[in-house]
Amino acid sequence: MRDIFKIFRRFLPGYKKDIVFNVVYNFLGALFGIFSFVTMIPVLKILFKLQVSEYSFIPVHFSTMSIKELAKALENNIYAYITQIIQHNSATRALIYIGLFLILMVLFKTGFSYLASFYMVNIRNGVVRDIRNKIYNKAILLPISFFTEERKGDIISRMTGDVIEIEVSVMNSLEMLFKNPIIILVSVITMFAMSWKLTLFVFLLFPMAGAIIGRIGKSLKKRSLAGQNKMGELLSIIEETLSGLRIIKAFNAEKKMEGKFSKETEAYRNIMNRLMRRNFLAHPVSEFLGTVVIVIVMWFGGHLILRNSGKPGDEFLGAAEFLVYLVVFYSIINPTKAFSQALYNIQKGLASMFRIDKVLEAQSNIVEKNNAASINNFNEAIEFKNVHFKYKREYVLKNIDLKIEKGKTIALVGQSGSGKSTLVDLIPRFYDVIKGEILLDGINIKEYKLTDLRSLMGIVNQDPILFNDTFFNNIAFSVDTATEEEVIAAATVANAHEFIINTENSYQTNIGDRGGKLSGGQRQRISIARAVLKNPPILILDEATSALDTESERLVQDALTRLMKNRTSIIIAHRLSTIVHANEICVIINGEIVERGKHEELIALNGEYKKYFDMQSFS
Repeated sequence: MRDIFKIFRRFLPGYKKDIVFNVVYNFLGALFGIFSFVTMIPVLKILFKLQVSEYSFIPVHFSTMSIKELAKALENNIYAYITQIIQHNSATRALIYIGLFLILMVLFKTGFSYLASFYMVNIRNGVVRDIRNKIYNKAILLPISFFTEERKGDIISRMTGDVIEIEVSVMNSLEMLFKNPIIILVSVITMFAMSWKLTLFVFLLFPMAGAIIGRIGKSLKKRSLAGQNKMGELLSIIEETLSGLRIIKAFNAEKKMEGKFSKETEAYRNIMNRLMRRNFLAHPVSEFLGTVVIVIVMWFGGHLILRNSGKPGDEFLGAAEFLVYLVVFYSIINPTKAFSQALYNIQKGLASMFRIDKVLEAQSNIVEKNNAASINNFNEAIEFKNVHFKYKREYVLKNIDLKIEKGKTIALVGQSGSGKSTLVDLIPRFYDVIKGEILLDGINIKEYKLTDLRSLMGIVNQDPILFNDTFFNNIAFSVDTATEEEVIAAATVANAHEFIINTENSYQTNIGDRGGKLSGGQRQRISIARAVLKNPPILILDEATSALDTESERLVQDALTRLMKNRTSIIIAHRLSTIVHANEICVIINGEIVERGKHEELIALNGEYKKYFDMQSFS
């Protein structure tokens, strides 16, 4: 229960008004439901000719009468009114009036129940929306390092399957948690008012039944967690399969992947079989135990009625009252069973909430200071001072000292895995340095606001990251106010305008998932156009032409040359021919800068750079 209240404290405060209305209407619905049951007492007494006493009206004084005296007076006056109807008309007419009153009570009961559900709809759908928004927003804010350590499919599972599980398990049970306790409370108060002795006996039986039901649901949370984890593994395999379908087919690995996926689905089936069998056991057990309790109460109550001597002062129920008492008691059986079923379902939902919390409660190691400074322009230089960085144990960057002055072009070359991409990822603070510092205009980049820092930079990657949207929206991705003329101008600079206007809907053509409808060179030019439109003073090019054919490379390189004009550029280069005019070239091996200088200087040095250059010259 503590975990349930934790969810309520986190997600329900924004719906206080709806909760108040829901509780009030549920209470009124339960109250009128009890009135409809109590109305049956005079009906039963008339039908079975148990009402033989003469009644006269008693004045009701709310200010001076106790609750017990008030209840007795109201009961007496109702019977007096019914007796008067019978005397002046007939018992049949009295039954008609009582029936109409019963219909009115049920109308109020169902009306208020609907109003309670009306406000519950906004609560449950709003909470699910809030959870979805929170986990998505958190996923965007978390550092890139979080996603390199987690499986992408498992993250997707938490953002989709686990949220759906909370919607089905917790939110579907939310109405039961609000409504049924009120029904039970009002019914129990009525039962105590009718016979406190019999009600105490009833509640001696409930703990035993509750203990049995509770044991059934104890393992649901654990098994549900195992099921959700396994679903995350399944989604990871699906995501990897769809991403690597070309390789799977090329290496004839279809059977291998089928076997791997089949093994995981069988494991998931076994987990869910155990979970659902335990879950389905809850209803028959609770129904059976409820029936046992009813039979025992009927035996005990009937035994007392048969022993009732009718002596003055004997306050036990009469036959008609006992029948209504049983009806009231039975009316709490279904809410109690539904309440217990809701608790089972919530245990499953809590397992999903636990998985979601691994994202929501994850701490970002990229922290912005409370009084972070704003920055709108880049004026002097970017400087690395004795920078060290590691992902886990081994340092991938060591002793990095590098100054990149405004307007200069710096190229980074070296073997794969030498740390080039990691170095440029430190500038926009995708990761933070472990030792040393990076200065921007003489101030540590940790002192600036993250959004301001990153707004100074444009990034073009080797693998262009595009979205399943139109050309226009992909180019204008970071500029909400971009006009069509500005987008066209950016595309023209990037050598993309010509092929865009030849598509079906020009700039409003959808480019497919990750730009799948375009060639590699076209995707790269759209990525460049996006950077052109942003117009950043600092440009980071991460092997932007390495995966292109000769013709595409020429078009992209021409676009990059235009993009780099009058900008500070950091280029990670695979093809050295593209960086011969850089102001400085840094050769990185095993995370350290081993050579630096202009192209001619490095060739004359006859070191690592000369070796790379010669290999490409003869390739």
